[in-house]
Amino acid sequence: MKRRSLETVSSKVSVKSQTVIPREVRRRLGLKPGDTLRYRVTDHGVLLDKAPTPEADDPFASFSEWASEADERAYQDL
Repeated sequence: MKRRSLETVSSKVSVKSQTVIPREVRRRLGLKPGDTLRYRVTDHGVLLDKAPTPEADDPFASFSEWASEADERAYQDL
């Protein structure tokens, strides 16, 4: 089994507590402007990843029984 090597990249924290996310990290996480980062603090350190995109603010998103093509056609003009 081949192990992936750990890459180390660094960035400084400014006086405003801001930092630039290194290019390789942005590439690996698939980050683009407007994305949200998630920080998870563990006993072994901090895990950083791209936060899941919240579902649209659709009050019917959880009702899959209303998500058929027939329903879409019936209610498309509302």
